Amino acid sequence: MAFDPFLEEKPRPKLAHELGQDLSLLSVSELDERIEILEREIERLKEARGRKEASRTAASAFFKS
Repeated sequence: MAFDPFLEEKPRPKLAHELGQDLSLLSVSELDERIEILEREIERLKEARGRKEASRTAASAFFKS
């Protein structure tokens, strides 16, 4: 079997939205769909941030004692 440097490259999944992307060709419904996707992602990021802050606060309180 010959070495194929491209064998391990997996195709990247197409992103639903790319920051800075040209939006002029999208319909209103496509824009609405992307807004919903981004709003869900923002909520997920806020939840992760909250968990990290809670963890940091708990660790800080533990080590101050």
